[in-house]
Amino acid sequence: MSLDFEVYDKTIQRAIGFREATSKDVELVHKWMNEEHVYPFWNLNISFGRFKDHFQKALADTHQTLYLGMIDDEVMSYWESYWVQGDVLEKFYTAEAEDQGVHLLIGEKDFLGAGYALPLLRAMVRFQFQHAPTTKVVAEPDIRNEKMIHIFEQCGFTPVAPVTLPDKEALLMFCKREDFEMRWKDEAAGI
Repeated sequence: MSLDFEVYDKTIQRAIGFREATSKDVELVHKWMNEEHVYPFWNLNISFGRFKDHFQKALADTHQTLYLGMIDDEVMSYWESYWVQGDVLEKFYTAEAEDQGVHLLIGEKDFLGAGYALPLLRAMVRFQFQHAPTTKVVAEPDIRNEKMIHIFEQCGFTPVAPVTLPDKEALLMFCKREDFEMRWKDEAAGI
């Protein structure tokens, strides 16, 4: 299995990796979309046939890349990394050409409440900042998802404003490269 990005996280003493999703992952992601902790925020607890069509369109969408996240090679999360330009979110602020956004879910219940959300998010944002022209990563978690908003804040995201998106009321949040690198410089250095 080839990973697109991998980092050892000393806070959890485990390897975190991401690999690009493929059409072979549709059943697993569909299963996760039907989990009680996921569907209130993703609204994709739909029939397998409808979800398969949705997933295929998402895989073909050139303005985003879908990933599966792993801890010690165990697949347990789903990620969407997208370019803000060309996304509905660009209507809510003046996006730079290389701004990226992120969506995520932890699918496997065994990984919930175990302190993995922040290390996973930190690893994904670090991965997104590997693209040198990107100076900002944005997020728009559901405004009701207080736990995830807290994780974004811990990672270095700053709340900007509530926004009304087609599928949810969200909180627009920014994570600027310089702030992220200052906050996590020791972790990046492996100290």
